[in-house]
Amino acid sequence: MGIEERDVWQLLEGVYDPEIPVLSVVEMGIVRRVELGAGEVTITITPTYSGCPAMDTIAADIRGALGKTGLSITIKTVLSPAWTTAWLSEAGRNKLNNYGIAPPLTPSGDKKALLMGERVVKCPRCASTQTKMISQFGSTACKALFQCESCLEPFDYFKCI
Repeated sequence: MGIEERDVWQLLEGVYDPEIPVLSVVEMGIVRRVELGAGEVTITITPTYSGCPAMDTIAADIRGALGKTGLSITIKTVLSPAWTTAWLSEAGRNKLNNYGIAPPLTPSGDKKALLMGERVVKCPRCASTQTKMISQFGSTACKALFQCESCLEPFDYFKCI
């Protein structure tokens, strides 16, 4: 009895994003497809953005997690369709919030800032919506830095892409 696709997905659940270590690459939506063949597995991944510096580490971590299967491992990076925050799982969004990073808004809520409106981003610490953006860039390029006006704590907001 060989390894099945669900076994590979389960192993991938144990591979965490190096920049957000509470989220697996599956919860992030980075893993797009698993294809099993005779003695081999192909994992298709899509970076959160084309210049994401974590992709080499993620590929190495995937190889490490699947290395014990004895399968030949191919990792294929696909840029189209581009990754979107809509691919984040609901569990992943909850984990982001619990970790102290505000999860992405819906695309329409995020685009308000483009129309001179304000993003209404909930503070992951106290749940207040009285927040303000401090910087368009946070600890990584995919996050913006916000501050809560209620508890005064700074926090990252995972940008909607």
